Amino acid sequence: MINTDMLKFDEKGLIPAVVVDSISKKVLTLAYMNKESLRISEEKGLTCFWSRSRQELWLKGETSGNYQHIVSITSDCDGDALVVEVEKDGPACHKGTESCFENKLYQSDKLQSFSYEGLLKLIEGRKIEKTEGSYTTYLFEKGLDKILKKVGEESTEVIIAAKGNDKRETVYEIADLAYHVMVLMVEMGISLEDIHKELASRHVIDKKVKQEKMV
Repeated sequence: MINTDMLKFDEKGLIPAVVVDSISKKVLTLAYMNKESLRISEEKGLTCFWSRSRQELWLKGETSGNYQHIVSITSDCDGDALVVEVEKDGPACHKGTESCFENKLYQSDKLQSFSYEGLLKLIEGRKIEKTEGSYTTYLFEKGLDKILKKVGEESTEVIIAAKGNDKRETVYEIADLAYHVMVLMVEMGISLEDIHKELASRHVIDKKVKQEKMV
């Protein structure tokens, strides 16, 4: 842990803060902090910025209710920029979008970005739009029983591949299983945030409890 005194604020007493969703890792916004807003952020556990346009402190969510609960604050190697990971209560942008960064300027034809959040949105779209010829849409049309059957089948495939000590095949089958589990999540209205919060709530995941037979 470093001391705030080690940070380098600019001539106006500000330091840029890149706010990132702790679950999806998506960049939400770029804002600025001064020493006072940083102190408030640490004390409250909520993002507080310095508004350059209004020239005043700005507690994110104070008006909209879209508070950002701070998970961590990390400085870069030079100490002149911050990354703030948060769990948000609502859209980060004042325009109502999840992120302020929605206007794409360039996309590589060869390199494709991937995220579980993006895949989940694609699956959600297949359920809503009913795309003809889509396997995902087919699963939704067949319903829960079909989806559960596929989850069961893919689980078995993972076991078979792993039992055969075939790493490449196991990776392939785990990917299939993950996809079908996400289809199940969409069918049941379960979000990645729901899973994240459940796992985060388990403080001791790998604790082994030894049960001794009473004599």
